[in-house]
Amino acid sequence: MFKNRQNLCESVIEQFSTKSSWQDEVYLSEHCEERFLSSKDIPEFAGQEIFMAGLANLEDGYQVERQGVDVHTLLFTLEGGGVLITSDFVAAIEPYSLVVLPANSSFRFELNPQYNHWRMAWFLPKNTDRWKVLNETGQKVLPYHSCEHMWALLTLLHQEIGGRSSYRKLLVSEVCRILTGFESQTSGTQVRVQALFNLIESQLHLPWTVKEMANRTFISEEQFARISKQIYGQSPRSRLIQLRMDKACDLLRNNDWSITMIAERLGYKDPFNFTHRFTKEVGESPSRYRKRMMNKET
Repeated sequence: MFKNRQNLCESVIEQFSTKSSWQDEVYLSEHCEERFLSSKDIPEFAGQEIFMAGLANLEDGYQVERQGVDVHTLLFTLEGGGVLITSDFVAAIEPYSLVVLPANSSFRFELNPQYNHWRMAWFLPKNTDRWKVLNETGQKVLPYHSCEHMWALLTLLHQEIGGRSSYRKLLVSEVCRILTGFESQTSGTQVRVQALFNLIESQLHLPWTVKEMANRTFISEEQFARISKQIYGQSPRSRLIQLRMDKACDLLRNNDWSITMIAERLGYKDPFNFTHRFTKEVGESPSRYRKRMMNKET
């Protein structure tokens, strides 16, 4: 469950500490796989001021430490995760997150031993005016909902090495469209809150708390509650309940799912608590709602 995973993550993070001295080093275990996309492979990168990109499936050991490089580093995590270490903080790198490491900054990231695997895409934009927002953002780990999109685009680009230049140009243009949208995503707390609730909707089985939600968006609980009400007209807790009840209504239309299974799928360990909450929010019990929907369809 999410609470247990969060506690494990916190205990793992406690094993690490910030650093004041740095060196350039890279280590990959024999089980790690990386696919590189250089400007030589993808000539269209040059016009968009991207130095290099890549795809990585990492297992059993991986670490990168840089004393400071002249390009920006962006990491898009899909599965598993890592640990980011800077001179100011240590942070977990979780699925559906974006790590921003501006040029000329020192950092270290490595495999999170809690997962022991990490699937991510990475970009190295050049330190130019086009990407100056990355300097302004600073070193951060942010919620990001387009990680799978990035992975898919880079996979298609990798398949087009030596292939159709017109198709590569189209793919690179789409990559840059998403990356350009990064500026509004990082500067707008509303967008971060929306991205988080998109993630929550896909992980309703986890016991989310308002504190965890606020931490994920890098704002206070009070500010998170205020923005939630601005966007949805609801408190964060009410929004979470609504997402769960909406999904419950969808699942109850299928007889293959028992009410106990639905409760578990939506983060309710006790099906009686789920029934009580559903009845309060919807106005009838889950079994009565299911019967009514089945009769309506037939």
